Amino acid sequence: MVFYDKLTYIYLEMPNFKLQENQLTTRLDQWLFFIKNLEDFQTIPNIFSDHVFNKAFEKAEIAKFGPIEMEQYEMNLKQYRDYKNTIDTAFDDGKVEGKIEGKIETAILLKKLGVDIHIISESTGLSQFEIEKL
Repeated sequence: MVFYDKLTYIYLEMPNFKLQENQLTTRLDQWLFFIKNLEDFQTIPNIFSDHVFNKAFEKAEIAKFGPIEMEQYEMNLKQYRDYKNTIDTAFDDGKVEGKIEGKIETAILLKKLGVDIHIISESTGLSQFEIEKL
């Protein structure tokens, strides 16, 4: 019984992959070379200057961490995410607050110019009660 006729399996026998760094021509060649030789790299070879490979090397470094290093890494990552979320929330709140202040300034100016409160309300989105208090 065929589960899905477009699904195929490809088996890679890494010992049979014998291309050298200067023989890599395709992205697949690069990935296979990367997987096969990852443990042997002392530095990142020039062929892996791509952003994707840099991220892969970063993940490989993290994968080598021992239990204590991993716990410290997770704590630092949590602190970073907490700080980032705090800053992002403050920034978003500031944008909303800035919009409201802008509407209030516009309403004050229009009110000084003698524009009808109903028109000011429609223009700024502020209620007529809020405009009358200004």
